[in-house]
Amino acid sequence: MQAKRRHQFEILKCRTVGVQAVAARSDRQFARHTHDQFGIGIIRDGAQKSASGRGPVEAGPGDVITVNPGEVHDGAPIGDAGRFWQMLYFDPAVVASAVADIRQSSEGGFEFSDPVISKPLLAGNVRRLFSAMTSRETGADVNSQELLLTLLADLVDVPIKPMSVAKEIEVARERIDDCPAASVSLSELAGLAEMSQFQLLRAFRRATGLTPHAYLIQRRIQLARKMIATGTGLAEAALASGFADQSHMTRIFTRSYGLSPHQFARALR
Repeated sequence: MQAKRRHQFEILKCRTVGVQAVAARSDRQFARHTHDQFGIGIIRDGAQKSASGRGPVEAGPGDVITVNPGEVHDGAPIGDAGRFWQMLYFDPAVVASAVADIRQSSEGGFEFSDPVISKPLLAGNVRRLFSAMTSRETGADVNSQELLLTLLADLVDVPIKPMSVAKEIEVARERIDDCPAASVSLSELAGLAEMSQFQLLRAFRRATGLTPHAYLIQRRIQLARKMIATGTGLAEAALASGFADQSHMTRIFTRSYGLSPHQFARALR
């Protein structure tokens, strides 16, 4: 009896304009084709082989896979089980803007040089970027921007200008401190600091030990903790401190303080 074929594609809505997310499980062989976008993804399970514009390749679990706009490639599973992969497709303008920010210059072309990359740290960043891009949680925009810049800095061979940690990041930190619950973007913070987004990301992390997104989340959970301590209800505290909902706040709170908001509130009664 012939085994049942498996082919499931899921298109996920992304927070960033010009980005498309795909999660796929398939044992199908794909004919030669191209994309008009940059593709960055990861093989989560199974393995595949393909012919790309950069030569024949094989990729297995944990491998990062990339594709350049207009690159002719195909794909076939290795073995009968098929493979499960997640991909993010970026309009060229999105990548060009990020790379120009890293380079401090819009000059020069670029492309991903390796179709398959076996680096666990990079693979972790790809997984986190995929999750952030498809997340509905408040604050994920900043996290997506940070992860994309960090990922491209690792993938694209670009000269990075020297940067000194200056007091300019204080204005960015004050923007978060003044109203942690308010929405904020990495580009807004960079504009306040009068530096590129990538410069801000590096300077902020060097000065505070946290990325802007991580710092924002900490300030929000601190605000929520103060509100709960003064008797504010959990759902109200979550929304007033900038979290998407009470469950989002609870996950961060428990991870930060070792007890849930409910346990914290009950302990203060």
